Amino acid sequence: MAKKEQFEAFQKRIGIAFQDETLLVQAFTHSSYVNEHKNKAYKDNERLEFLGDAVLELTVSQYLYTHYQTMSEGEMTKLRAAIVCEPSLVQLANELEFSKLVRLGRGEEMAGGRERPALLADVFEAFVGALYLDQGLEAVDAFLAKYVYPKIDAGAFFKIVDYKSQLQEYVQHDNLGELTYQIVSEKGPAHNREFVAKVCLSGKDLGMGTGRSKKEAEQRAAEQALKKLGVCFQ
Repeated sequence: MAKKEQFEAFQKRIGIAFQDETLLVQAFTHSSYVNEHKNKAYKDNERLEFLGDAVLELTVSQYLYTHYQTMSEGEMTKLRAAIVCEPSLVQLANELEFSKLVRLGRGEEMAGGRERPALLADVFEAFVGALYLDQGLEAVDAFLAKYVYPKIDAGAFFKIVDYKSQLQEYVQHDNLGELTYQIVSEKGPAHNREFVAKVCLSGKDLGMGTGRSKKEAEQRAAEQALKKLGVCFQ
């Protein structure tokens, strides 16, 4: 378990000092840890993840709108999706060594949760949410300006495949109908969850996919749908 000294060292390393360190700790606290310490008033990072997801989309959108003035709406949407998708967030979390600070329950730890992509992506979003609550949008923007925006300008995200965006583009271009995603099943313990998602086109099943997170399952379903439609994608 990450100790107070580790969180202090982390803040020095990234150049951010939280006014409310409980928010920082919460961002790295997985639900499995809370479940094993029910006698204590710990909070997990799921609500912070929800907030951070929205804050991340807003700040990245604003950056793209401001700095890529010749880029179309569709191009910005596709690039933003690549920046905030799970593989990108995992890479960022690994570069910042987030895994060392995550607080996990014993079962999740033994199952390798510290290196689980979905968990690391969630932690990154939760951190952004915590930073927003602690210091506001400008602080989040400054953090991203240091660790994310330079990667955008270097073209690091242009090659990441976002199957959901590609499927949406294909369907909209040819006016084929409306896409909907649904999680059809969840199985396994909390520390080793598996989700099954399906994507439908105007109510008809088009693809199924499994993943360790809902986002990953939906991406896999979109990938299968693209193959079924015979779409060539990179």
